[in-house]
Amino acid sequence: MSARAVACAVLAALALAACSRGQPASNSRASATHRASVPAEVRHPAKPCSAAVARASSRRWKALAPAPLSRTEVAAAMVGDAVYVVGGFDARTAASTRKVERLDLCTGRWSLVHPMSAALNHMGVASYGRSLYVLGGYRPRTDTNSEATARFWRYEPHTDRWSAMPSAPTPRAAFAIAVLGHRLYAAGGRNDSVLALRTVDVFDFARHRWSRAPSLEVGREHVAGMAAAGAVYVLGGRVAGVNLAAVERYVPGDDRWQELPPLPLARSGFGAAATPGRITVVGGEGPTGTIREVDSLDLASGAWRRLAPMGTPRHGLGVVSIGSVILAIEGGPTPGLSYSRTVQRLLIR
Repeated sequence: MSARAVACAVLAALALAACSRGQPASNSRASATHRASVPAEVRHPAKPCSAAVARASSRRWKALAPAPLSRTEVAAAMVGDAVYVVGGFDARTAASTRKVERLDLCTGRWSLVHPMSAALNHMGVASYGRSLYVLGGYRPRTDTNSEATARFWRYEPHTDRWSAMPSAPTPRAAFAIAVLGHRLYAAGGRNDSVLALRTVDVFDFARHRWSRAPSLEVGREHVAGMAAAGAVYVLGGRVAGVNLAAVERYVPGDDRWQELPPLPLARSGFGAAATPGRITVVGGEGPTGTIREVDSLDLASGAWRRLAPMGTPRHGLGVVSIGSVILAIEGGPTPGLSYSRTVQRLLIR
């Protein structure tokens, strides 16, 4: 099935799920689900690109069913047919949380899975194989800029259990994370000693050990990152409260990072995702508030293009891609500790 077909099948379920607003989940995992009325023919579509194509053809942002939790400074990643949204600050406590949400892309059902062992915010989240990985972040429940950790965790969906992995060489939070091949890259961010890290730590899943890659040309925190077209990308961020537009690319085996055309709009605290042939940056915050503009980089031409603006701009949000579709999940609608349950999608062409 093509990437477009997969995206359309997913969006058929999610679009119908948006018609029924779920209630916030309870603290019990067993009772922590809310499910929209999704017909069986949508959950198991015989022709995923029939009615779904019309729903997915818009280049404007569309709202989906809200998440159970209202949070900000989360991180998100896909494992199999599900999106996992991790940690961040919970509106009900105004403190960081151990909770992890799961969105089943086939049914549109949200649920809570086994929580992390510790509450975290500004952590990095990625997937490899059939597992979810969480690295770093800030440990204090009510602080957003101290006690960064180097701890590394693996969550296995099939057992609903967490296990400890080897800690990274560098404690860091608000950094870029990406998986390329059999390696995980953690770049930039900050910790209690360095306010704008340049270092890049690399975890080799095959060898089960950490090493170092060449450092970034520009140290920064509150950056975004991803892997695409055989390279790792680090975008934007800030230093001493000033947003940057820098974009860097690293191809494994090179001795340095390559500078690319800068972001059209400097931003920090945003999300980014790769779709076929493109990288798109979403949300973030700037001097005048949260950022509505959405920009997309054509990897072949190196040119940036402005896409449809976000209906609900947010910072500290989770961003994932499903084929040619981007999901923007939760995050704060205003700078500082603000929260939302908002979930929106955009088709990238």
